[in-house]
Formats: sequence, structure tokens, C-alpha cells
Amino acid sequence: MKNTLFIIWLLQSIWILPTKAQVQADSSSVRTPKPVPDKTELKYNLNESGSHYFKVTFLNQTWLRFDQSNPGTTVLGEPAAHTFDVGLRRTRIQLYGQLTDRAFIYFQFGQNNFNFLSQNAGNRKMQVFFHDALTEYAVVKGKNYLKLGGGLTIANGLSRFSQPSIGTILTMDVPVFAQATVDQTDEFSRKLSVYARGQIGKIDYRLVVSDPFPITTNGQTAPALSTNSTFSQKSHHKQYQGFFTYQLWDKEPHTTPYMTGTYLGSKRVLNLEGGFITQAKAMWHSSETQDTVYTNLNLWSVAAFLDMPVNKNKGTAISAYAGYFTYDFGQGYLRYNGIMNPANGTTSPLSGISNTYGNAFPMFGTGNVLYSQVGYLLPKNLLGEGNGTLLPYASLMYANYKRLADPMAVYNLGINWLLKGHTSKLTLDYQNRPVYEAAPAGNIIQTTRRGCVVLQYQLFI
Repeated sequence: MKNTLFIIWLLQSIWILPTKAQVQADSSSVRTPKPVPDKTELKYNLNESGSHYFKVTFLNQTWLRFDQSNPGTTVLGEPAAHTFDVGLRRTRIQLYGQLTDRAFIYFQFGQNNFNFLSQNAGNRKMQVFFHDALTEYAVVKGKNYLKLGGGLTIANGLSRFSQPSIGTILTMDVPVFAQATVDQTDEFSRKLSVYARGQIGKIDYRLVVSDPFPITTNGQTAPALSTNSTFSQKSHHKQYQGFFTYQLWDKEPHTTPYMTGTYLGSKRVLNLEGGFITQAKAMWHSSETQDTVYTNLNLWSVAAFLDMPVNKNKGTAISAYAGYFTYDFGQGYLRYNGIMNPANGTTSPLSGISNTYGNAFPMFGTGNVLYSQVGYLLPKNLLGEGNGTLLPYASLMYANYKRLADPMAVYNLGINWLLKGHTSKLTLDYQNRPVYEAAPAGNIIQTTRRGCVVLQYQLFI
């Protein structure tokens, strides 16, 4: 009898246990279905829900450019009234991910401004470098209230264009003047920093303490001490920054410190923005009564940003920005900059100012700047199914730098052909810039203007 009961119990166990396991497995699969992979991105999920992940992106921007050179320009010793060149404006790899509920990591690796003149210590094999390497911790799990981070990062104050997402910009290129200390006391706008950032209600904020690089390590000969202010070569103080945004409509994404250029109608954004950068004794100059005078660096801006759909059915949208910047680099500060300059010399130098050749203009200085841009996304089927659409734009930089006798105006007109959004796009851009010369009285006056045409192809995944 006991043997019969044991056999019955054993048969029931063999039948019931797999059935229970199968029911549990089926129930589990219903509760937590595996996420469907997004084939538009390179992403590896670290957990079942996909909330923990690691992602890789690639970006390349190729330029074909014709430029009317500044007067006196030379290329490798020969006069060049105009130039034509091919270059890589940016080549980047991003690697980042949410490793736990609270821990985030971000790297960016690549190079910038690579054309036939680009050299690294006389070697055309230009050195690529880490633009960003940061770690971040969310203090409140699942919320953006407070994130603490540190490392090499572009997170800073001043403006949204001081920390732009270059793969999503409206115009062909960012307004580089907003990266006010670029390659002076930073590494292509990145600094070694610790920061706090977050979103509380409609407020998006970031507060940053940076350890700026000495200007003597930027790979160029530092300017000599003179009566016009330049970055100090002897003092070292921390830099304090802050940026604040009041988001009236949709909240902007908060994954990385970078700020989107245009959402192409996918969001409804209206922001009021303001920011600052300050550093004690960052600048120096000489005077008649004192060999060396140290002054503080003080920069601030206020702006409004609009990006919204106009007609969702047609796919039309508008993007606009208007900002006011006040720059105090000390008395007489003025710096020329030419993006990926296609020239390397001049027979008509400006006394005390370097790099005035090629496509350069006085991009940075002590004074005030007004900057605005606007673009309109045309209907999504404008060019037929599968052929993308067009996004024309215009921008204006108007600067009143104290060392210039005449205000400076640089404007750009262009059109994006969005073959597949920001992933694949062609941009045709025309820029018109002023040319300045030294007058007998010592003033720097505008004498003429020059133009530049660029065709860019961007591929971004």
C-alpha cells in the first residue's frame, strides 16, 4: 500500500511541477516583455527593461569651401585672393550609458578642423583626443532633480550655444563666439570641472566649478604682456559658472549636458535663458603706472529660445533664438578666429593681433554682442516621398567691441536638405564678414567685406 501511494505521489510531481514552472515562465514573460531593439541607434541594453544601457554614436561633417580671403592673405608663402579646400569640420565618437539607476558615464572622442593645413607639431597625422570624459550620479533615483558630475566636460554657464549638441544644430555651424574661452583656457570648450545640474519644475539649472588650463599649454605662443588685455600667464584661479533656463512649455531632454539645436518639430519648446562665467585675475595688461595689472574675467548672457511645430500634419516647424551677451575680458581685449582657416599667413598684419588672415574676423572681444537665428522647416513631403525636406535659415552676429571703431556684423544665409532628419543632411551656407585695418590714429576700422560659401554633408547615427 505504501509503495502504491509513493508511485502515485511521484507521478503527480512529474506532471505538476513542469506545468507550474511553465505557467510561471509564461506569466513572467507577459509581465516583463523584452524591449524591441531600435534599429536606428547602436544601443546595448544592460537589463530587461532597457533602463540600463550603453550606447555608441558616430558623426562626421565634411566641408567643401570657397572663401574670399582677407587682404594680404598668403597660403604657404604665396598670395591667395581666394581659396578652395576640403576638410573635416568634426569627426566624433560618443560612448555613454546609464549603468545603474543612478550612475551615468559619458565619453566623446574625435578631432576637429582637419584640412590640408592642419598639423600636429608638423605632422599631418593629427592627434585625436578625448573631448569629454565624465561620470555623473543622480541623487534622487529616477528623477532629474539633482545630478552631481565631474571630469572633462563641456557643461558650463553662459548660454545654450556654449554647450551645443553639434549633431542637431539649426545652422551649418554653431556661433563659436558663444564658446568664449575656446582653446585659450579650455580644450575645445571643455574644462576639468565638477558640477550640479537638474530640473525642478520648469527650472533647468547647472552650476559648475572649473579648473581652467593655463593659456601657456594651448599649443601656441602666448601673446606678450601689453596695454591690451590678454589671458594671464602667471595666476591660476578657479572658474565659476552657472546657466539657468525657465521652460514655459515642454521640458528639454536631460541625458547629457549638451543642449539640442532644433527638434525639427518633435517638441514644443519656449525657454527664457541666462548664464554667467567668472574667474578672478584671469586677465592681465600693463599700464604706465604699474607693470602688471590683473583683472577678472566676467561674461554673462540672457536669451530666448523657441522651437515648435507649426502644422503637425504637414510637418512644418519654426526655430528661433535671440541672445544678448556682455563680455569683459579686460581693456582692449580682441581676438581673431577663423574656423578651420584655409590660410596661414599675411602681408598686412594688424599690430598686436595675430591670425588675421584667411577667413578670420574679430570673433571675441570686450564689449557686447547680439546674436539671433531663425529657421523654418518646410512640409515633410515637399520633395516627394522618401526625398526629405528643406530647412532654410538665417543668422546674425552683431558685436560692439570696444577696440573696434566700427561695430561688427557677420551674417549667414543657408539651407539644409534633410535627407533623413539630422542623421543625413546637406547644408549650403553663405557667410559675409567684415574686414578691418588699422587707421593712422591707432583705431581699427572696417574697410571692406568678404564672403564664404560652404557645402557640408553630415552623417550622424
